[in-house]
Amino acid sequence: MTPEQSPLGKPAAYTEQYDASLLFPIPRAGAREAIGIGAQLPFFGTDIWNAYELSWLNARGKPQIAIATFFIPADSPNIVESKSFKLYLGSFAQTKLDSAEVVRDTLKRDITAACGAPVSVRLDQPGGFGKIQFEEFDGLSLDRLDLEAEVYHPDPSLLTAAFDEAPVEETLYSNLLKSNCPVTGQPDWGSVQIHYVGPQIDQAGLLRYIISYRNHTGFHEQCAERMFVDILNACKPDRLAIYARYTRRGGLDINPFRTNYNMPMPDNARLARQ
Repeated sequence: MTPEQSPLGKPAAYTEQYDASLLFPIPRAGAREAIGIGAQLPFFGTDIWNAYELSWLNARGKPQIAIATFFIPADSPNIVESKSFKLYLGSFAQTKLDSAEVVRDTLKRDITAACGAPVSVRLDQPGGFGKIQFEEFDGLSLDRLDLEAEVYHPDPSLLTAAFDEAPVEETLYSNLLKSNCPVTGQPDWGSVQIHYVGPQIDQAGLLRYIISYRNHTGFHEQCAERMFVDILNACKPDRLAIYARYTRRGGLDINPFRTNYNMPMPDNARLARQ
């Protein structure tokens, strides 16, 4: 195999004229059924998508740019495959549109139709880029633990909790999350924050469980939901919230949030790796 024979650097089938048909919805139901989630969801929440490579032409042909944020409800019937999302956003590049408001409304209409539920869209234009927040997860880092790990597919038997002791409330996080895209096989790198009230979760077991996703194939949203269900079933917290933030790929980052109690939605502040 020489560089000339490889797929590297070869043209892809991109279009720069607006085309909503590029969006490829994927039903959530199949992946949920595989982990025992039925019609009655054990959580609510949202998927926060940030798109950093959005551009279009104004009415006079001058390029415009913005960062788009999409808030997709967790109870929507569908997710959108991320490569199709990227191709769809790229189709705006040589499309003339009268204003940023028209772009936002078009995005909202198309993503709502693909997901099957109302989607909120926010556009940040260059004047607001400097106001975008950066922070790291609050809580106690699991990554401080010095341990051995040898399981690289999700294994809920790694999870245990102190059921015979008083319940606790704590926030834990790890930056060692990795899973793999089921479409391209590419690695998805991420961080995950877990807040719970209930029997104290064994931290070493929880970190090993997070590491066990390393060879797992699943969409970001599906990984977060599998984590939620496994922790809920194995550790039986009264309250549980999981927030995963993945690094961007193709100009997109995806950040699923799931909870079983009322709490403020995350503020979408970017982590350093994003």
